[in-house]
Amino acid sequence: MPDILRYSLVVIIVYLTHVQQGITGFGSSVLALPFVTLLLGLRVAVPVLVIQAWVLTFYIAAGSWRKIVWREYFRILGFTAIGFPVGMIMASRLPEDILKWILAAFMVFVGIHGFFTQPQNGQGQSASTSHGRIMATSLLPIGGVIHGAYGSGGPLAVIYATKTLPDKTEFRGTLCAVWLTLGTILIIRFLAQHQINRHVLWVTALALPSTVIGMIMGNHWHYKINDRLFRILVYAVLILAGIVLGISILQE
Repeated sequence: MPDILRYSLVVIIVYLTHVQQGITGFGSSVLALPFVTLLLGLRVAVPVLVIQAWVLTFYIAAGSWRKIVWREYFRILGFTAIGFPVGMIMASRLPEDILKWILAAFMVFVGIHGFFTQPQNGQGQSASTSHGRIMATSLLPIGGVIHGAYGSGGPLAVIYATKTLPDKTEFRGTLCAVWLTLGTILIIRFLAQHQINRHVLWVTALALPSTVIGMIMGNHWHYKINDRLFRILVYAVLILAGIVLGISILQE
């Protein structure tokens, strides 16, 4: 594939996924990762997308900090932190193909779960029973493992948040505050391990304008779009992305 086409596709993917995260508060990295991985490889895709997501989450968290539910922020962060170091170790020690297979299976699972557990109204999901809350909380350490390895463990935290944050703007603001914190830790790790090289910086700079435009558009549509329908589409794309990544591994 010609380089101009390869990098043009990266820019388009980053734009589209950051529009949707600007609306919902989650999903840009996990949706973009399989496609950008196909184009650039996992070792480049992860730091590039983590940096792009950091910019977006800073923008949203700063703009809606009054809507952040700090109790849930600390709960999500605390349980996610349990698995976070494990994921960081996995990323540095496991072969890339194994990481890709784990990621593909993870995305399909989360996509199917989200697709078939959508609330039936457009106002978001109300707080669940204590049993459902406990089950959702148990997923957070697993999300920490995935986020530490790939910077895209958000869907498991999203499952938890749908059961505890029924307000759409509180949901988005609280999750973005979590992503901002975890993204900062990942960027520090990338710098310490010299994973942010000249190529990563070049791709990051190339994609940054599409991130900025995408987050502004997404933030605008956050207050206008039918959130339930959009989340269904996000989970459908998540399933497709996991399948595409799995097929790409078989073809290598």
